[in-house]
Parts: sequence; C-alpha cells; structure tokens
Amino acid sequence: MIRVQREDFDVGQEIAMLAAGRPSVGAVVTFVGLVRDIADGRDVGAMTLEHYPGMTERQLGAIVEEAKRRWPLDAVLVVHRYGRLEPGDRIVLCIATSAHRQAAFEACAFLVDWLKTKAPFWKREETPQGSRWVAARASDDAAAERWHGKAPV
Repeated sequence: MIRVQREDFDVGQEIAMLAAGRPSVGAVVTFVGLVRDIADGRDVGAMTLEHYPGMTERQLGAIVEEAKRRWPLDAVLVVHRYGRLEPGDRIVLCIATSAHRQAAFEACAFLVDWLKTKAPFWKREETPQGSRWVAARASDDAAAERWHGKAPV
C-alpha cells in the first residue's frame, strides 16, 4: 500500500492498522524519515517537496512490488509527504511486515534505499543564504546499488 499526501501520519496507528488481523506477522520493521535542520553544513529552515501526481504513485508502487517479489512479506506500507515541511517534521514512513525479522529488516532497508534514488520527488531547501534544489547524492546511489543483483531471502 502506498500513499502520497500533505498530511502528517501517526506511526503507531499505521503499524496497528497494518498488523491487525495478520496473526502470521512475526516482525514489523519501520523507518521514519525526518526533515533535518542542517544539510551540507548549512542551516535549513524548511524543505519543500514536489512531485508529479500519478507518476509518483506508479513508481512507489513498482518499488513496493519489487520488495514483495524479493522477500516473503505479509504487508508493506509507504507513506510519503509533499509540500512545505519544517525541521523535525516526518517526511516518509516505510513499514515491512513478515513472519521473520530478517526479511522485514532487509525489505525495509531496500524500500528506503530505492525511494531515495528512484522516487520522483524534488526537494528545495530554505537556508539563510536562500533556497536551493537538493541534488542527488553519490552516497544514496551507492546504498541503492547494493540491492542490484541481490537474491531474495
């Protein structure tokens, strides 16, 4: 399941809804991404995330389907926000549930790595020096690359 929304989300409520009625779930792994107040040594007052509706949901759906293909998952949830967010605000939630912890851990890490590099979001940071678009980072590409060719568990 995926959602792209302006509104904040309640992590505990999302976990409860995803795990409800699934007695086969033995592991729930979550990742919550937050807006930082500093990036590349500069203060950040806010971040605005933009996306292309329709294209974004299709790409997030493809990433979730790839995770389901690679690991024995009971359920997956990705919630990604857009709009203007301030330091400390939640940006993204990834939840992977499985009968076993290793699959849930690996799937959640995969989701985060691929979201960072394959999800079509554009980020603009507001700094005291003015606003700037956030460029792709080589470290994110390297993290995502580790999943290429890796066999499912």
